[in-house]
Amino acid sequence: MRTVESRNWYEKSFGEDYLLVYKHRNQHEADRFVQRVIEWLELPSGSRILDLCCGAGRHALGLANAGYRVTGVDLSSVLLQKAKEADSSGCVRWVEADMRALPQDGTLTNSFDAVVNLFTSFGYFETDREQLDVLKQIWMALKPGGRFVLDVLNAGYVQDHLVPFSQRKENGVVISESRVIQNGFVIKEIKVEEGGSRPRFYTERVKLYSPQDMENMLKETGFLLDVMSGSYDGEAYDERRSPRMIMLGHRNL
Repeated sequence: MRTVESRNWYEKSFGEDYLLVYKHRNQHEADRFVQRVIEWLELPSGSRILDLCCGAGRHALGLANAGYRVTGVDLSSVLLQKAKEADSSGCVRWVEADMRALPQDGTLTNSFDAVVNLFTSFGYFETDREQLDVLKQIWMALKPGGRFVLDVLNAGYVQDHLVPFSQRKENGVVISESRVIQNGFVIKEIKVEEGGSRPRFYTERVKLYSPQDMENMLKETGFLLDVMSGSYDGEAYDERRSPRMIMLGHRNL
């Protein structure tokens, strides 16, 4: 019998099991996307980039290896520890913080030439106001005219291609994933079964936004949307056929 979980889903789900569930998302894949991000941003080497919701640091490290000064922010102490372990030369500054309320010590305010928020790290919260809080933090972190890359699910594609159930094995561990769209959120229930241990359960819950909804929120925050891409390969965006909605824009002066 499952017990009632008092924490928010994102406070529980991003731990050791997250690394197992998303083991197929490796550094090679991240480096390919980082190259595309670099092409989009068109920033010189040495520019300052904030990776907001950096997780275990795949993209932050790729950006640092390309010559940028990178800060990675995430709420998960487990994933940040993995990032630090991978950053043997200490080239990235790692900060534990909620993306709705970044530290107000001055080090993250009007400091960055670009902010990236990648791999479906937007839409975690119950209300649109909280999602706007995230965009406001991005605005505050950027220098005037600074650029952003926001990588979210494409609602039309998700609605047409949702896989209700899948199951696979990773290192002998059975991972079962059930998916449903409910009240505007795509919800994934994850069950991890390992040997004779009791199953472990996790939830992921992400708000689906239309392109117009996203553009309206960006404008309300003080951003201008320059380009929208539909995939990690840089394909043109299509509301039904594109797997991703990747927005490139900049902070109004």
